[in-house]
Amino acid sequence: SYSKVQSMEHAHEAGFVLGNFQRLISDIPPDQLKVTIDGFHVTPKYLEKLDAAVATPEGKERLASSAEAERCYAFVNQRREWCTVLEDATRRGELQLRPVHGDPKIENVMIDDATGKGTCIVDLDTVMPGLVHYDFGDCLRSCCNPAGEEAVDLASVYFDTDLGSAITRGYMAYARTFLTDAERHYLYDSIRLITFELGLRFFGDYLAGDVYFKTRFPGQNLNRARVQFKLAESIQTRESVIRKILESQ
Repeated sequence: SYSKVQSMEHAHEAGFVLGNFQRLISDIPPDQLKVTIDGFHVTPKYLEKLDAAVATPEGKERLASSAEAERCYAFVNQRREWCTVLEDATRRGELQLRPVHGDPKIENVMIDDATGKGTCIVDLDTVMPGLVHYDFGDCLRSCCNPAGEEAVDLASVYFDTDLGSAITRGYMAYARTFLTDAERHYLYDSIRLITFELGLRFFGDYLAGDVYFKTRFPGQNLNRARVQFKLAESIQTRESVIRKILESQ
């Protein structure tokens, strides 16, 4: 496995492996699977946690003591309406719960060194009922930012649409056999939302005192949040291009 995408072919294989995995487990009744992490990838829940952290004395102090934290909070407040788009669609019956991997980042896709082909996806502790959109969105989120999650120079953070196109081609080789038209309609939202969600999680943890994500230095979770919010902004500015990619596959 690799910590970053190595090539366009590698990106294609990441999508191919994820699509095949979802296809293979698509006929498992979701109610036969346990929810291993309650509220996992339910974006409004993470917004609630962030709001709770902001309301504490420590959260207020951390927010007031950092201009970067205040900018992150303003970014969140301007985009609160994003948070419920997939949950609202599920309540309307447009989307359905399916078995999902839960953590399809590039590190979990195994590649055959001899052929360069994807062989499987590992780390199955988060396989549970969910929306396939969070799998698809997280795969692109983790693969399409060449700068990585720990980037310090925000100018280097952007969504690489060429990598996104390669992943989507690989994914759709299998996913088109089980995705409904309504599910395909929300694929763009999934990419934008999962990126925003991870930013919420990092930022909320920073405000809460770094109680969940491991850190090596003060402010690391704040920087991680800044990276994800910059990536979410990049995805938003490239919406028309990304939608064309999704519609062409």
